[in-house]
Amino acid sequence: MLKIIVIGCPGAGKSTFARKLKNITNLPLYHLDMIWHKPNKTNISRKEFDKELINILKRDKWIIDGNYNRTLEMRLKECDTVFLLDFPLEVCLLGAKTRIGKKREDLPWIEEKIDKEFENAILNFSKDKLPEIYNLLIKYKEDKNIIIFKTRQEADDYLKKLIIKEI
Repeated sequence: MLKIIVIGCPGAGKSTFARKLKNITNLPLYHLDMIWHKPNKTNISRKEFDKELINILKRDKWIIDGNYNRTLEMRLKECDTVFLLDFPLEVCLLGAKTRIGKKREDLPWIEEKIDKEFENAILNFSKDKLPEIYNLLIKYKEDKNIIIFKTRQEADDYLKKLIIKEI
């Protein structure tokens, strides 16, 4: 595991999982939200985003946290390991709500509320994005280590086992 992507529904805890993984593996961690979003809540251009992402993908090792389905296949081609947090809708909604008002290293501002667009992204993720993600995972399953968690407990148990292996 030298090139890892962490994907899943907004609010699933991708950034938290990626941070814990970074602490265990000492791999550099890149949050796509920190690349895409500016502190003033605007975005960089797609061209700038792609250029930054390509620069990361050229590196020897990394963890990349975030969905951005438009660039998912690009990341899948380069990674060796995929973690998909495929959690129930209620878990993701609660995860998004619990981070309101908290400073995070994966977003350049503090969320004050869940806006309607973000809430809809969570509500529609399993219908709009998940089928495409699974289709891509099937396409790349032969040469990638793909780990799918259905619960937070499964993800936490995996990380605990990884810590033991690292010791």
